[in-house]
Amino acid sequence: MDDKQWQALPPRGALFAAAGTALSMALLFGVVCLVPMLANDLSHLFLVPLAAAAVGALLGAWFGWRRHRLTFWRLDKQSLGVRRGHMWQSESHVPVSRVQHLDLRRGPLERMAGLATLIVHTAGTRMNTVAVAGLAQADAERLRDRLAHQLDHDDDAL
Repeated sequence: MDDKQWQALPPRGALFAAAGTALSMALLFGVVCLVPMLANDLSHLFLVPLAAAAVGALLGAWFGWRRHRLTFWRLDKQSLGVRRGHMWQSESHVPVSRVQHLDLRRGPLERMAGLATLIVHTAGTRMNTVAVAGLAQADAERLRDRLAHQLDHDDDAL
């Protein structure tokens, strides 16, 4: 693997991203329609919140899928980089010298799909963690091990 190339997240994680965002937006859209309906005693329009929840689920699934497919990472000798987005792109770089510790998180669904979330804790108070969700488990373990190895070598130099 060329360390200068941005790596895409595995496609199988897009389904989980889509499902999570779809559920969130469905609840949001449904509640936003339901609360005014109940407040104004418009219970005869009971299908409106269901339709709003369905629209929210579809939009959420699309947004979650796209966000996952437009997230990339790379590791070089100086930093871990994470790039997200298309039109409004954000790019974060965590210098190896700022890494305090590393965590891998895998919920039951992530374990079933062979995915993991790498959490990089950094020095400082603002934006002191960077999480990369939806990584292949092997990539997450390799990133954790390489970052820890680079961090150990930086500590030896001091």
